[in-house]
Amino acid sequence: MASHNLAKIEIDDMEIIGYSVAGEETVVAVPQLDVCFDIGKAPDQIISINHVLLTHGHMDHAAGFAYYLSQRNFCGLPAGTILAPQNLLPPMRKIIDAWSILDGNKVPAKLVPVKAGDEYQIKPNLFARVFPTKHGRNSVGYSVIEKRKKLKSEYIGLTGPQIVELKKQGVQIDYPLEVPIVTYIGDTQYVDFSQLKYIVESKILIAECTFYETNHTGRAEAGKHMHITEFAPLLEKLQNQHIIIAHTTQRTPMREIRQILKQSLPPDTHRKVKLLMANRPRQGAR
Repeated sequence: MASHNLAKIEIDDMEIIGYSVAGEETVVAVPQLDVCFDIGKAPDQIISINHVLLTHGHMDHAAGFAYYLSQRNFCGLPAGTILAPQNLLPPMRKIIDAWSILDGNKVPAKLVPVKAGDEYQIKPNLFARVFPTKHGRNSVGYSVIEKRKKLKSEYIGLTGPQIVELKKQGVQIDYPLEVPIVTYIGDTQYVDFSQLKYIVESKILIAECTFYETNHTGRAEAGKHMHITEFAPLLEKLQNQHIIIAHTTQRTPMREIRQILKQSLPPDTHRKVKLLMANRPRQGAR
């Protein structure tokens, strides 16, 4: 039996699975891309995923990283790769060392320090790009981007031998093309992400919108989270085909969150939106 009752959203040939409730736990994975954004309490369903992209060190987002690494070792899998802001790595290594002593077995790990602007190769032609957020010291978000080469228009229609001959002559027949597949913003206060083209054009946006009620703007500001009054205008600047909202608060019933979203978003934008925890299990149901 799986350790978690994870939500699942299917988009074309991809699945987004996860659990994300503010202050409780956040873990969001895209198995087809071999990435898990944040780790929560390390549900069984994500142990086989090779790359964890950690946005910040808060317990509800990061508590399970040592268990994830230990379980991979127990199952005979290679050491998991965890990307995380540089300042998190020393305490993470201390935790891994402490658990190795308690467990009686060394816990293998590949910890990769990242900062805004970095890229890390996930698969051939698939990269995680790091961008800054405003939530904690060096907190970050990630875009998973496919890099392709596209044939220049003037060479379309040439035969294979003709293309080979041009290459032999040193002719540049193609140009680089980036296809942003999914962007995970993580916890953050408002940032104008429309300044980053790869976020604007990302096919799937996974974003937090934690607070919705009018009298919760102060809570949003204090916790460095987004309120619907900031989130709605941000979405209007972006061109994402699918928008998945995570990190909803338990202070507001899901029925009320749905109503506020419908009132706050234009119909064309609202049709793109899915709530990850639309069928949020009751506490204790996991």
